[in-house]
Amino acid sequence: MKILFIILDGLGDRPIKELGDKTPLEAAKTPNFDFLASQGICGLIEPVYQGKFPTSKDAHLSLFGYDLKKWGMARGVFEVLGIGMELGKEDIALRGNFSTVDSNFKIVDRRAGRISDTKPLIKALQKITIEGVKFLLAPAVSHRLGIILRGRNLSDKISDGDFHKANIRAPKIRPLEKSPEARFTARVLNKFLLNSHQILKNHPLNKKRIKKGQLAANYILVREAGKLKKLQSFEKKWRMKACCIAGGVLYKGIAKVLGMDLIKVKGATGKANTDLEAKFKAAKNSLKRPAPYRNEVSGAGYDFCYLHIKATDNFSHDGDFLGKKKFIEKIDRNLPIFLDLKDVLITITGDHSTPCGVKEHTADPLPVLVFGLPSGARGKKRRSFFALPSDSEGGRRKFTFFALEKDGVHPPQFSSKFGRVKKFSEKECQKGKIGKIKSTDFMRRILTCNF
Repeated sequence: MKILFIILDGLGDRPIKELGDKTPLEAAKTPNFDFLASQGICGLIEPVYQGKFPTSKDAHLSLFGYDLKKWGMARGVFEVLGIGMELGKEDIALRGNFSTVDSNFKIVDRRAGRISDTKPLIKALQKITIEGVKFLLAPAVSHRLGIILRGRNLSDKISDGDFHKANIRAPKIRPLEKSPEARFTARVLNKFLLNSHQILKNHPLNKKRIKKGQLAANYILVREAGKLKKLQSFEKKWRMKACCIAGGVLYKGIAKVLGMDLIKVKGATGKANTDLEAKFKAAKNSLKRPAPYRNEVSGAGYDFCYLHIKATDNFSHDGDFLGKKKFIEKIDRNLPIFLDLKDVLITITGDHSTPCGVKEHTADPLPVLVFGLPSGARGKKRRSFFALPSDSEGGRRKFTFFALEKDGVHPPQFSSKFGRVKKFSEKECQKGKIGKIKSTDFMRRILTCNF
């Protein structure tokens, strides 16, 4: 058995008056989601921090079964790796925004008017060296960038230079401990930010932007410094060869740290214009075929495909509930490509809730569905089958499929009566057999079918 793990970022929401007191997921027309939910089993996932703001990084790691106290790492590391930068074990990684400040360093706009082309600015700042520390930069999506500090005696115990607020003075970097390394790192980073400001404010691109009435990208806000740690690979932890299909750099970085292979898909942007058809086709092929999706291994294809869709979260942060609803419907229209997959367990959920009315992450529980068909199943009329682990095969997991309902016979993990949901939504999934489970337990529960 193989697993297709689909994460719809920021999926969970709250009832919205303009949608008839329904969430975007409830209001959306989703016949394919609903079929999978009605034929599979559903429930709710409690986010990693109950009652607290869950970050995307922590939410993903917990869904993949990693203990954040043991395996936690700063987001800057994942972002830099997701961009494609090479990170050494002594390097310091940071994520940053090109922003706009006035002559007193008061932040006018944290995103510099969402500037899209920052490559000329990156080139002007590349390989600046201060007190023996090299600064390496690379563009990410839109106004974002990755930064690496490379040198000796560096520490990631430094404060953020971004409080996520405008109309305040850009914060200086402070050491978070009294060590010489932390003080040194804070000092050279502050010098870099000042030096780069002088270069940026005089850059021809920014002069052109000002003439056009656009905001100048004249300052870099940095945050979430970190060092690379060696995490237990996904394959070693779960005995499954895994790949990732994503447009956003954070999610690529998470996959890279976990040892998943990245499948490049043309048109995968991490935005609303992402090519869902191409991403879904690549996901299906990764579970069916060997090369080109397996670079070094001949034989069967990947055991596990992590497919990430970002735009649901983007619409939520913008408060665009209609956009979120329509995009969910667009995802649904592309789902039929997966309905003939055999011996593949399909799991669909979110990483966290991002209600459109709040425009931020919340600790609300997330809807989840699990669905699978064995190789002998045909068409939509067959109910979902689930696999229980048997003996390992070549160091990889081997599963045997059982029918949930067949002449009253059930695998021991399943009761003979459980909730059938009619629609994939936050409200309906409360009725599901899975009930409520913690995000950190989800992978283990999938692999043992212990619901």
